[in-house]
Amino acid sequence: MNLGFLIVLLLALWLCWYGLGSLYRMRSRKSRMLVNAENWIEVAERAWHYRRDQLDESERKDLLARTEALRKARRERAEPEKIKLQIEALDATLRQAGGRIYRRGSLVENVEFLLVAAIVILGVRTYFVQPFKIPTNSMWPSYYGMTPQVYPDPDQTPGRLEQAFRFLALGADYHEIVAPADGPISVAVDTRTGRLFWEPQSGRRWLILPGSFREYVFYVNDVAVRERVPLDFDFDAAFLEAFELTPTQLMTAVRNSPRANGPLRFVTLARRAEAGKAFLSFDVLTGDQLFVDRVSYHFARPAVGQGFVFRTGNIPGIAIEYGDQYYIKRLVGLPGDRIEIRDPALYRNGSPIQGSPAFDRNARRDGLYRGYLPGPENGGLLREGEEAIVPDDHFFALGDNSSNSADGRYWGYVPAADVVGKPLFIYFPFTSRWGRTP
Repeated sequence: MNLGFLIVLLLALWLCWYGLGSLYRMRSRKSRMLVNAENWIEVAERAWHYRRDQLDESERKDLLARTEALRKARRERAEPEKIKLQIEALDATLRQAGGRIYRRGSLVENVEFLLVAAIVILGVRTYFVQPFKIPTNSMWPSYYGMTPQVYPDPDQTPGRLEQAFRFLALGADYHEIVAPADGPISVAVDTRTGRLFWEPQSGRRWLILPGSFREYVFYVNDVAVRERVPLDFDFDAAFLEAFELTPTQLMTAVRNSPRANGPLRFVTLARRAEAGKAFLSFDVLTGDQLFVDRVSYHFARPAVGQGFVFRTGNIPGIAIEYGDQYYIKRLVGLPGDRIEIRDPALYRNGSPIQGSPAFDRNARRDGLYRGYLPGPENGGLLREGEEAIVPDDHFFALGDNSSNSADGRYWGYVPAADVVGKPLFIYFPFTSRWGRTP
């Protein structure tokens, strides 16, 4: 008895489910057909407005009649089959009377769509949200610029498939320097900077986009091997890690080198190269790419501690060399504020600055945060024991990575008129930093 009741109940439930499903599908089909009819009516109206002066009397009457018949069927929410017949009749009329307007997939319409989309994108970018790529590591570790990942073991280098995946997920661009011969490896170091010597080069990224690069030269048994990297990439970090050197060890080797050419000294490295094999393999990991909120600062004053994006065209210390670019730093001073560095902490108006976790972590040299350093002794601001007073209609900005940041200590204040906005969201690469900005 219980089994029979259960069977009947299941059968009833199945019938209800089937019936409701059929009703839903029928209603869904009807809804889709009504939307389809609306689209066809819109096409017919466009054809009428653009083509009526080119049609003869019979074509005009036929187009109006077919359009009105479909409009009536839609207004009365007729059955899908009836609407379909009206659409087919209108289709036949439009094939004769619609001309180029009817060809909805035409080149003209596609170009029109792309132009409208471009205008919308430019409007959003100009007034609301702008994409921005962190170029350098001046804000590290809050934001990452381009960083290296070195492969000291040849067996660890990624294959083609893994390179493609890392490029899509992490923006990793794989580089390797292959030895043209067996022998010792040497490289030129600029004694004025203590860094590897390089020359600026122009070229193209991905064979299409114009770009600026640094070109380094290695010598394997006195045969030159050239390597290009993006202009903002810190190649020295990859080099030192790959050859297991510290900056102090490199400078010791520079001082002991007998080979010199003006300010350059050629250092022979301990590692030897093998012909046809890579002696340096690394990825260039892309800088954080984020959206910048361009709206908020129109309604609220920038706050100390926020990430701070601005243009550089009216900052002489930047513009004279790099022109008008977008920079990102952290806002540390408003008009009238007194700013001072007491290594490693930053002070605002006589008290430890507040407004961002990066301030406190730098003051404690916590983790990757290394503290704030005074400004340059020859010129600049925030030299040891000195205060900087932010002038009216200006702001003061510093990088979180004080030891590797060309910031307000070197080029001064940011005009209020050149403020762009604050970082909103890191959308690439897909790492643990993805999401809302710190």
